Amino acid sequence: MKKKIVSIFLAASMALSLCACGDAAGNTAAPAEGTQTGDSTTVSDATADNEATDNVAGEKETIALKVWGSQTDQELLKELCEKFASEHPENDWEFEYGVVGEADAQARYLEDPAAAADVFSYPDDQIITLVQADALYEVTRNVDEIKSANAPGTIDAASYNGVLYGYPMTADNGYYLYYDKSVLTEEDVKTLDGILAAANKAGKQVHMDVSNGWYLASFFLGNGCQLTLDENGKQICDFNNEKGLEAAEAIRAFCNDPAFVTGDDSVLQGGIGDNICCGISGPWTSASIKEKLGDNFGAAKLPTFTCGGKQVQMGSFLGCKVLGVNTQTAHPVEAMELAEFLTNEESQARRFEVLGYGPSNINVANSDAVASDPALKALAEQSQYAISQHVNGAYWTPAEAFGAELEGHSTGDLQTMLDQLVEQATAE
Repeated sequence: MKKKIVSIFLAASMALSLCACGDAAGNTAAPAEGTQTGDSTTVSDATADNEATDNVAGEKETIALKVWGSQTDQELLKELCEKFASEHPENDWEFEYGVVGEADAQARYLEDPAAAADVFSYPDDQIITLVQADALYEVTRNVDEIKSANAPGTIDAASYNGVLYGYPMTADNGYYLYYDKSVLTEEDVKTLDGILAAANKAGKQVHMDVSNGWYLASFFLGNGCQLTLDENGKQICDFNNEKGLEAAEAIRAFCNDPAFVTGDDSVLQGGIGDNICCGISGPWTSASIKEKLGDNFGAAKLPTFTCGGKQVQMGSFLGCKVLGVNTQTAHPVEAMELAEFLTNEESQARRFEVLGYGPSNINVANSDAVASDPALKALAEQSQYAISQHVNGAYWTPAEAFGAELEGHSTGDLQTMLDQLVEQATAE
């Protein structure tokens, strides 16, 4: 992507040749090979000549890159960028840092793509909109190495239609089971039946926000249903098939159990260790639950549940943070090099050490340090049964309505309820 001219004479000859291609009306030839047009910055012949002169003189090129990250990430982001610069002394590096969290990345980019960062992090559920907006460079360097270094689910999350559009950075936006070890044993938490039996015996409750479509999907995904997007971004949802009906019957049985309790994360955080013996949530509640339970803190993958007369492993969504490269960057090669460095094994190990983020890198995820964290260990185990959250907005409202109806002990016809859910979730 960058022209390298071996001599001033050759550069001058090329410039003269290009000028000679112009006609009397002032038209010129098409851009030389390697020049980018359209959404990306065009490299002019004058710039190429200047680069050639700089290279002959042995001067370093100054590469200015804007990098976005959340407020929490700023200090570590600067540390890692400075380390990258020290390991790449062939250029002079200028980094501009912006405080833009992952949740805001899509909106901020779409406001003004040309002013957006060269390298920015985003949650995987924004990838479709960003790709359709031509915001993300396809990853073209060291693709096989990146794929082999990171968990398959995170590679899938950073891809669209089989094309890798980002560098996985974390794999910790998922959920699993928290439990009170004074009430439940490791054997109990393997199955939902075991959990409910132990909870009822102890007079405790089991928490799950069934009216949240994120958690509700666990039953359907576990029993082999689909919730994804096709190549045109249209929602695919088959929760109303035979397997979906079996899953819905299992959800109804769970919601009708005396031990069942629902509510958002605050209900789980406030009640665990008291009236609640376990619940489903993610890493963001880990600290408060550890504080409540102390030595009785336990975490495990989601349990199996009885579905269609057999034990079925609950599925889940696995979300991750991804680092992307802006298609409008003036330095695509260098931006890709930086993005790869910020997400490599060493950087992910440092990110876990400093911020406690769950790594997508396989080696870091299997390290003793990560394995010693019960919550991240549980998340890693559950990730084997998780899918990427490629879901459009039409799914969430009908899923919430379906879950809320079951939480309210509805006796309605499940097939009719599922047909309504799917019809609304797949509406264009």
